[in-house]
This record gives sequence, C-alpha cells and structure tokens, in this order.
Amino acid sequence: MDLGFHQAGFNIKWANDIEKRACETYAKNIGNHIVCGDITQLDYTQIPDADLILGGFPCQDFSMIWKRGGINTDRGNLYQNFVEIISKKQPLMFVAENVKGILTANKKQAIQKIIKDFSETGEHGYNTTAHLVNFAEYGVAQLRERVLIIGVRKDLNTLFNIPKPLRKSDNYLSSKEALKGVERVKNNNRHQNIKPKTIEKLKLIPPGGNFTDIPKDSPHYVKGMISHVYRRLHPDKPSTTIIAAGGGGTWGYHYDEPRPLTNRERARLFGYPDDFVFEGSIAEVRKQIGNSVPPSGILPFARQIKVFLEDIKANMH
Repeated sequence: MDLGFHQAGFNIKWANDIEKRACETYAKNIGNHIVCGDITQLDYTQIPDADLILGGFPCQDFSMIWKRGGINTDRGNLYQNFVEIISKKQPLMFVAENVKGILTANKKQAIQKIIKDFSETGEHGYNTTAHLVNFAEYGVAQLRERVLIIGVRKDLNTLFNIPKPLRKSDNYLSSKEALKGVERVKNNNRHQNIKPKTIEKLKLIPPGGNFTDIPKDSPHYVKGMISHVYRRLHPDKPSTTIIAAGGGGTWGYHYDEPRPLTNRERARLFGYPDDFVFEGSIAEVRKQIGNSVPPSGILPFARQIKVFLEDIKANMH
C-alpha cells in the first residue's frame, strides 16, 4: 500500500514486513526505512510518530479461498498488534487493508469486533468504517475486491469520505490496454517453463475462458474441474483476481499466447510502474505482487487522504 501513498506525496518514515524478499524489494524501490522482522517481536517505541498509519493484517484466515478459521486463530489475532500500535502512536488516521471475506468471517463477528476494538483504542478512539472496494473502479485492470478499514481520531470531529469510483463496468481498464508494450520491459519479465501438455490444454481454452471450456471429447478434459483453474485473460476485460500462491493452473494465463503471465505482466495488472523492480525468484515475486495492494488503485484514496489530513492540520493550528 505504501507505493500509492509515496506516489501521492506522503513522506513515509517507517515500514515493516516479515518476508525477507519483500523487504529487499521495498528497500530498492521506496526506501531503507523498512524494518524486516516479526511485528509482534518489535519494540513499538522505535516506531516514529505519524499523522497516518497504514497496514494490513494477514488476510489468509479471513479469506474465502482458504478454509475459514477467522478471528480465533493466531494469525487472525495479529490485527490486535495493529490496534496496539494505533493506541500507542495515536495517529490522526489509519488505513488497514484486508480481503472481502473479513466482512463475513465468524458470522460477521470478526469485523464487528475489529471495528469495536479500533473505535475504542487510544485516548480518543477512532471513528472506524469498513469499505468494500473494487479496484477495477479506480483504474486497475483487475477485478479485485478488498476491504479498506479506515479510522479517523474521534477528537477531530470529522469523517473521511472515500473517493467516488473513476470507472464503471462498461469502461474498466482492459487486460490488453494494461499489457500494451509490456514485452519491451526487461525487469521481472522472464517466461516460466511449462509442460507441453499444459500448452496443449491452454490452446483449447478461449480468451476469457478456463478449464471448464475444454471440450468434453478432448483427451485433456477432466470431469468436475473447477473454473478458477487455467483462467485466461480476456483482452477486452480486466483480469480476474490475481492470487499470491497456488499450484498448477492458478498462475493466470495470457489471452493470446498459451502460457502463464510473466511477473511484469502481473505487475501491470496491479498498476505498478515498469521501473519498480521486484527482488526474488519467480514464485517469490508472484507472491509479493499477489499479496500487494494495487498502487494505481490506492492512489486516488491516498490523494484524497492527503488533502483531508492537510485540512485537519490547518484547522489544528
């Protein structure tokens, strides 16, 4: 999420990630202020004061893709570390990102508890709201729904309104538009080796299709295959949600060529600039991209938050 705020003109003082390669990527592109390590083991007094704190607690437990454990598992409770940091630092505002599944996890008890904890934390508490955002509506060539939990300190007596969508479904940025000229980019653009059998399967799937489109009389047809496997882009539509991990058939596939997307193509579908260089193997970079917040999609939010905070600070003095 930091890149979009960095692009909007925010001065980012401190960052944290537990993944070594993600830290290397961050340091290379945004700054050396990143601390690599487990957030639960860090001394929070070393975190500088700030007007705004951004974060995302691990989404896997709340995600619809994996079996639901929700708020009762260790990872699900990592949000409490985020609450504790907000309590100690008392920023004017915070933004936390998570998956759509957080809205319904634990029969909606998870999101209710999360909002309650944020609203009561610190000296003043925070007016906290959860917004379901489809980043395709904010200029990303990907149908990616995520929840933004936004809090504004209660003593400021004001609320933040999220920006209005920039695009509707009839003019979403298409995969073809997003990938224009991508073959000329050198960084993170290596093709992955796949089996000849996989290439033959992909040739049977039309653009925008998936494994269920393989004809029943084909030797590659398998009864009962699920539709999110071997998904090919449609050139005139945004990509479906790009995920961070998963085995064969989950990589996302080119609409024209029978092959998986390169990481640079994935990065384009998230709205990363071409000069943003990722560190790590193909699988490690895929994970970094798939776990990230689309920079071009969060940018309109970052710009609006910047103006909002500037107005607040002008009225404080």
